[in-house]
Amino acid sequence: MKLHTINTGLFKLDGGAMFGVVPKAIWQKTNPADANNLCTWAMRCLLIEEGNQLILVDTGIGNKQDEKFLSHYYLHGDDSLEKSLSQLGFGMADITDIFLTHLHFDHVGGAIVRENEKLLPAFKNAKYWSNEKHWQWAVEPNAREKASFLKENILPIQESGQLNFVVEKENIEWQKDISISFAYGHTDAMMLPKISYKGKTIVYMADLLPSVGHLPLPYVMAYDMFPLKTLTEKQAFLEEAVENNYILFLEHDPINECCTLQRTEKGIRVSQTFKLSEI
Repeated sequence: MKLHTINTGLFKLDGGAMFGVVPKAIWQKTNPADANNLCTWAMRCLLIEEGNQLILVDTGIGNKQDEKFLSHYYLHGDDSLEKSLSQLGFGMADITDIFLTHLHFDHVGGAIVRENEKLLPAFKNAKYWSNEKHWQWAVEPNAREKASFLKENILPIQESGQLNFVVEKENIEWQKDISISFAYGHTDAMMLPKISYKGKTIVYMADLLPSVGHLPLPYVMAYDMFPLKTLTEKQAFLEEAVENNYILFLEHDPINECCTLQRTEKGIRVSQTFKLSEI
């Protein structure tokens, strides 16, 4: 097995929304905001090369949305999904599986492209993986979360016939050396892949832990549908991670790709940060 970081670009989100009830005077020490109170975040995906499979975990925001929509998020940086794959010698048609942790636009947007006014899968030869519970949550969204579930990102996957569902079962073995944990606080039935790699366990954190700055337990996003559930899930996961020396792969941290954890007087905090390629 080989693992590769796939950078798809940077974007900006409101710092207050990203840190919930935590005051700006505290969170800006680790994630400084600009004049509009916006912080920069990564959209870092993961490519898993295993045998004849090329599995891409999440796809970033994509570029098919109109200028008005994209202007809200200040996309910047030199990276893109296609460019990052190309640098590794791969094309979009080489991907065999798209694993979608959840269907918010910054995770699934790159899965669909617009061609001649038609919305089509960006990865024509891939199976797209979600789970039935989260899919139903996304296609019939609540009013609060509706702005994150864009039908043009989601429905074409099903219409293409490429949609597949993972069985919703904790720590289910999905592929060789890849199991799945489920989390329900950020959105219903978000999936976190746990990968056995070089004798270590790497967990793709998605939005359970967006960045190193979110390690303290109260640092829960205002975007989360069920923040107290997130708090419980995060506490349980951090205990599991520090006990088993997991490596956390951080999707949204603008600086740190991976980290390990340690116990401190203030609780579980970061031990080391490093790039995936350094493992």
